Amino acid sequence: MEFKTDIQKKVTLVGAGPGREDLITIAGLRIIQQADVILYDALVNPKLLDHSKPGAQHIYVGKRSGKHSISQVEIHKLLLECALSKNRVVRLKGGDPFVFGRASEEIEYLESFGISVEVIPGVSSAISVPGGQGIPLTKRGVSTSFWVMTATTKDGSFSKDLQLAAKSSATLVILMGVRKIHQIAELVRDYRSGLTPIALIQNGTLPTENCITATLNSTEKVFKTIDVSQPGILVIGDVVADHASFYDEEIQRVLYSYL
Repeated sequence: MEFKTDIQKKVTLVGAGPGREDLITIAGLRIIQQADVILYDALVNPKLLDHSKPGAQHIYVGKRSGKHSISQVEIHKLLLECALSKNRVVRLKGGDPFVFGRASEEIEYLESFGISVEVIPGVSSAISVPGGQGIPLTKRGVSTSFWVMTATTKDGSFSKDLQLAAKSSATLVILMGVRKIHQIAELVRDYRSGLTPIALIQNGTLPTENCITATLNSTEKVFKTIDVSQPGILVIGDVVADHASFYDEEIQRVLYSYL
């Protein structure tokens, strides 16, 4: 099937930021205000859609683990249909489009039909969410680098980078790993001390944000009742000790274990 496209047809990929409405960039907000149609993800703050102009179409294309969701192939087709029929199309993605946002796949698909794509970067949750909790990813004398990775690959297995990162002294930032938090802690413990701090931050930057800190040795007990349906970020490394509650909570756990 041949598609005739107008050279002016364009889709803009916009990073919506880590969750809180006002953490989107000014450039991203301006594009939302001009959009004729917005295709948005599950982790996008719906309040951002309130900034669109009257009559703008909103299409939910979110994908969440364990729930029926639209496939990436279907998203590609929707993007193309909208690009061909609308003037200003926005693809709104949580965080930054290029950090596990599958932006490259969407760009390649659209460009194969002659649709140009502009990217407006967003504030990545991988950095901003730990920062909001007072956890630095790098710190002089503690950590000189950090790895950002997804917990699992397409086939459901752990990323090989997780093992490589665990062998290093870098801070580990793991996205989409809440459901496998205990297996992750066990793997990292093969290469690092069981006393290494770990933090789980869920619903980062939102009013419902929650941060729990522990050590690799205490994850089974501390993270026993977490809600795995809620999105979260894992941070592993000595920098987690900078969190305001880390030492108080760990001391209480140690004392309680002797009662």
